[in-house]
Amino acid sequence: MIVNLSEQHSLVSNWVSELRDVNVQGDRMRFRRNLERIGEIAAYEISKELPWKVQETPTPLGIHESKVLEEQPVLATILRAGVPLHHGMMNYFDKADNAFISAYRKHHRDGSFEINLQYMSSPSLENRIVIISDPMLATGASLVKTIQYIKNEGNPKAIHIVAAIACTVGIEFVHREAGNQIKIWCGDIDDELTAKGYIVPGLGDAGDLAFGVKVQS
Repeated sequence: MIVNLSEQHSLVSNWVSELRDVNVQGDRMRFRRNLERIGEIAAYEISKELPWKVQETPTPLGIHESKVLEEQPVLATILRAGVPLHHGMMNYFDKADNAFISAYRKHHRDGSFEINLQYMSSPSLENRIVIISDPMLATGASLVKTIQYIKNEGNPKAIHIVAAIACTVGIEFVHREAGNQIKIWCGDIDDELTAKGYIVPGLGDAGDLAFGVKVQS
């Protein structure tokens, strides 16, 4: 299942356009803020599908029967690039538990790479709703490895993925390897992937654009 938040024009498509634009990317604060805003909209849209209950809310003049979340999700993110997107989701799911995963591409001299997952800090994930944020869903390898790790640590009842830009190849890989029941929410979808696993036209390296160029590992 996939939701493209830019399928119909909205502010999301404007923010994704700025994320892509080389003339705007030099402003790191704006780049991070646009990722954050996409996270906020994704959180709002996902909230419509989460279980809710009726709660009696006391007001100064009486009692109101309010619809509220039945439970809080666990917000998980892949460090470091996912931090701004994750922060946007925390702005809306402000009572959620949080999980952090260190997953990165270990590059080899021949241009190939493998996904290394070295660290995860999280609450119990048993029977929880987990929302994983990662700005670029390219090959899908890091997300699949993250999902497998999460499932080894617990048995979530639902998993959502939030990305700023997703590639059709990565979407298909995630659904093939991790299951079609996982719902992917993205700011936009591109069709092309380079031999080195970068989305075209994409936007470049989201982590570098948000936080500065790193030494290649």
